[in-house]
Amino acid sequence: MLHLQRLALPMVDADLSVLFSGSALWALAFYVPLSGPIARFEAELEAAGVAEIKRQVLLVLSSVALAAGVGVVWQLMLSWALSPSWAASMALLAVLATGFWVLANRE
Repeated sequence: MLHLQRLALPMVDADLSVLFSGSALWALAFYVPLSGPIARFEAELEAAGVAEIKRQVLLVLSSVALAAGVGVVWQLMLSWALSPSWAASMALLAVLATGFWVLANRE
């Protein structure tokens, strides 16, 4: 039984602020790559004839929810595998890399 407790140690002593900040950073890092599915959703809303205000609200809510959901899941998986602080550090690097790729792709 003691061996099973040692297996789950990275998440036992997790500081919630590290988990939340790491999740927010991962959500920010995944926001740009997840814009493809959001663009398809926007096209479907426009084809369905949804009013502009409702369409914008739905797009903002869905894009934030999608990025936050993926960010939380990714942070929890990496926190379990590595540790919460390492996962948050990797999230910061992913945000910086995404920013550099966005700047590099500008025309």
